Amino acid sequence: MAQREKLLEIKNLQQYFNPGKPNEVRAVDNVSFDIFKGEVMGLVGESGCGKSTTGRTIIRLYDATGGEVLYDGVNVHGKKSKKQLKEFNRKMQMIFQDPYASLNPRLKIADVIAEGIDIHGLAKTKEERMNRVYDLLETVGLNREHANRYPHEFSGGQRQRIGIARALAVEPEFIIADEPISALDVSIQAQVVNLMKKLQKEKGLTYLFIAHDLSMVKYISDRIGVMYFGKMVELAPADELYKNPLHPYTQSLLSAIPAPDPISERTRKRRPYDPASHNYADNEALEFREVTPGHFVLCSEKEFKQYQAISK
Repeated sequence: MAQREKLLEIKNLQQYFNPGKPNEVRAVDNVSFDIFKGEVMGLVGESGCGKSTTGRTIIRLYDATGGEVLYDGVNVHGKKSKKQLKEFNRKMQMIFQDPYASLNPRLKIADVIAEGIDIHGLAKTKEERMNRVYDLLETVGLNREHANRYPHEFSGGQRQRIGIARALAVEPEFIIADEPISALDVSIQAQVVNLMKKLQKEKGLTYLFIAHDLSMVKYISDRIGVMYFGKMVELAPADELYKNPLHPYTQSLLSAIPAPDPISERTRKRRPYDPASHNYADNEALEFREVTPGHFVLCSEKEFKQYQAISK
């Protein structure tokens, strides 16, 4: 198997709010993982687990408390000139959860989409600028007539398509999609995910896809990381994670996925997770260990041996 090229390396990333104070919150606590060029990396966990904060810290919406984010080998959180920051901002873009709040209601759609084009000087004339906007609208399944309308004139699904067009406008390499479908009707969610899959293949994009819907994450992701209480507890290829979940929290999450069969759904038992079974304050006892190639679990030495025995 050919060696995959790393686009991002996240090393011991920390994002603490109110550090050193009694109300300190360790939203992201020593999280490490890689993202390879051209892949979709899924990140899941319940609300408040730190997955969105991880995405926002990677893209520098938050300054990291500690650790490194290496993009093509360069530390994103190191000291940068304005020119370097501008270049990073072009390469890394974000699609936000709420398509209602993330679009400026006072701007026409053309100006919303062209904001990045203007900042990075990607169009030499007004005509070229508008042609780029029209192309982007058509790329995401809208049409050029939409350019002169305002955000309130669109449905949630259409607004999220506009958000995708805005992210694509600067021709990024890497996109963080922060729960991009959770605010949409179920009937629209699959359309938006299929659009994202199509764009990823056509443009060779790399995604970090953050969500709490495990079935949708499996559909789009090559690998999936599971977060709990600020820590990455398991990371594996998507099929492997679903077929052979090792960490008790991952097993609990998967047991909660509703089945489309009403008969099996009536007999399905959710597996509860007891956080007391792991001492998350003790970083020495628990390490992120590779149980089988590409399958990592946060566990003690004893658990590691048990997981290895199970996985043989």
